[in-house]
Amino acid sequence: MSNGRNGGEQTFPEEQICTALAQGTMPTDAKGLVGRRCPRRECGKYFKLKPGTGLKGDVPCHCPYCGFRGDSDNFWTHDQKEYVKAVAMNHASQELHKMLKRCEFDYKPSGGFGISVSMEVTGSPQRFHHRYRERELETDVVCDRCTLVYAIYGAFAFCPDCALHNSLTILRKNLEIAEKLLSLAATQEREVAEHLVGDALENIVSAFDGFGREICRVAAPRATSPSAAEDVRFQSLVGARRRLLKLFGFDLMLFVSNPDWDFACRCFQKRHLLAHKMGVIDEEYVQATKDPAAVVGRKVQIRPEEAKRLTDVISQLGEKLAAHLIPPPPATSPRS
Repeated sequence: MSNGRNGGEQTFPEEQICTALAQGTMPTDAKGLVGRRCPRRECGKYFKLKPGTGLKGDVPCHCPYCGFRGDSDNFWTHDQKEYVKAVAMNHASQELHKMLKRCEFDYKPSGGFGISVSMEVTGSPQRFHHRYRERELETDVVCDRCTLVYAIYGAFAFCPDCALHNSLTILRKNLEIAEKLLSLAATQEREVAEHLVGDALENIVSAFDGFGREICRVAAPRATSPSAAEDVRFQSLVGARRRLLKLFGFDLMLFVSNPDWDFACRCFQKRHLLAHKMGVIDEEYVQATKDPAAVVGRKVQIRPEEAKRLTDVISQLGEKLAAHLIPPPPATSPRS
């Protein structure tokens, strides 16, 4: 997965369009991606995918944003359809002009009272113009299941080929970034290292919060209260556990061992101090964590090995949460 935000567009010359259309395809951008748009009126969002990756055969397409499933031919963008029409009209105009040119004649008069008759085609074929462009998106994704390469706005999405939701992939990528921060911290002086470890801890919690919210949003139709499910937050594991139990009927705490759960809850409380109290311990933290090393008024200590252990616990929680809330897509076979 990679990110980029240049907001640019790529246009294509008509010759490239014609060559691609003759081969039954559409031209691709610099990364080999081609645009698609969800045909569902309530959605209509734009995305791109890379032909030749993902599933083989004539498979349906899934909108990465809303999950709508339909025939792939229904996912062409408005620009693509209008440009194809313009190219077709230009071709028809050229062929008509050629045909009429072949019908030109010039009969000279014969005899004393002969009449000359001629037909000459002047002018040029009519040109139809429509600009075709592909947009730059924000996140490139490779599906863990079918290896389709696709691009989207935002971060979370369904795979357009196999419909696998990429939330777990995004979580893992963010945890990898946190681990890189920890590796960098080991090479820095004390103050810089402390900041990097704190940043890693905050990134882990934020990644799990974003992941958990997206998982609950996707699973909201199966919750006891769909509207409440779309508002579950995961910056507090205790609060998230309580709401998941009420909305979906399972206990998040049972996904890991009791020591790991207590440890993760304490780390989340440390992150709260970093985000809202400049890292200074307060009475609320002491009561919530029962941390024997905590002293009110002093800065909370976060060791690199704590953050590393938290990535392992969060990875385990993420896998179990995704397995419970997002059913796996139907079995498919990858393209060769």
